[in-house]
Amino acid sequence: MPTAVSARVLSRKLSMQIIRDQKIVDDTYTTFSDDAPLPAAGNIIVSSARFAKERAQLLARPEGTFGVRLKSDEDPAILAADILALSLIAVEFPKFGDGRGYTTGRLLRERYGFRGELRAVGNVLRDQMFYMQRCGFNAFELTPGKSLESALGAFGEFSVTYQAAADDPRPLYRRRAS
Repeated sequence: MPTAVSARVLSRKLSMQIIRDQKIVDDTYTTFSDDAPLPAAGNIIVSSARFAKERAQLLARPEGTFGVRLKSDEDPAILAADILALSLIAVEFPKFGDGRGYTTGRLLRERYGFRGELRAVGNVLRDQMFYMQRCGFNAFELTPGKSLESALGAFGEFSVTYQAAADDPRPLYRRRAS
């Protein structure tokens, strides 16, 4: 029978992998609640509310070590002034039918020029990942219990896209002409 410590380590190991750039990788970031003390070093993710409150302290951290988590109803414009200081933006998808995160992803990439890791978190399922990638997401934290290996197949399910999107701004007729 596993001890409490080994069970904690096991659950942490299971939740430490994500899909980034169509590969399964270890997650190097830790998400902190608004009331948890932050470590002096290490990659962290904080809520947008905490970022607003502790902006100066967070911006003083070594470059590329923190990210912000946006809720689906938050305007990405709140991060526009500091977009170059962020190494990661995590966008919450609270339920399958909530499409606001797709718009947030496109705005962050196209309007605000975010070039860091754009991570989909929350209720992220295989069926959505191809479309999320088209909107600019390059990292995915799947719903617990879903297979990362199986989810990788989502990226190859469509060979042609008609519309322009964050991943390729040219419509099909422009791609065929070149």
